[in-house]
Amino acid sequence: MFEVQRLGMVAYQPTWDEQKNIVRSVDEGKIADQLLLLEHPHTVTMGRGSHLSNLLLSTQDYKAKGINVVEIDRGGDVTYHGPGQLVGYPIFYLGDQKHDAHSYLRDIEEALILALSSFGISGERMEKHTGVWVNEEKVAAIGVKFHKARNKKGYITSHGFALNVNTDLRYFSTIVPCGILEYGVTSMSRILGKKVDMDMVMNEVEMAMREIFT
Repeated sequence: MFEVQRLGMVAYQPTWDEQKNIVRSVDEGKIADQLLLLEHPHTVTMGRGSHLSNLLLSTQDYKAKGINVVEIDRGGDVTYHGPGQLVGYPIFYLGDQKHDAHSYLRDIEEALILALSSFGISGERMEKHTGVWVNEEKVAAIGVKFHKARNKKGYITSHGFALNVNTDLRYFSTIVPCGILEYGVTSMSRILGKKVDMDMVMNEVEMAMREIFT
């Protein structure tokens, strides 16, 4: 069983630092698994598989637009975080569960698909591209890191998913999202044609995560 922290709007770097602290505490058995739910101010993150060509602006232009660019240790390429996007960081110990790296990613997708269905949105997987899609547009990106546990067998996860709820999609035009040129991005509000209550989305995501990961 995991605990949920709803953190509101939090800058990227301190949240990344806190994830590292939580990973250590979970590894040492000091705390239960954690799911952090939050929003970030405008931030572009570059995973271990990132290519500089997927950054479409200069350093000065990102700064002028108020977008922080951060190189991080998760898998995957470039992505965007910002207001109106629900970011989830599951910090889960996988060693005593059925989940391996591949099934863990599929289970996060399944939880998000389940949460979206409660809003009448039919999310789906796309072969070769991790994440959740609606009509060949990505509504949720996923990028994770697996930490080898030091005090027990198995792995502990960090980083996680970003679900576009009321996200200003224009910011995605400053990057090539996840390095994928041929498909676009979307949001729940765009699909539904109205603003979506973030608290309701967090409730549904939490319930879906508990259903899949319990």
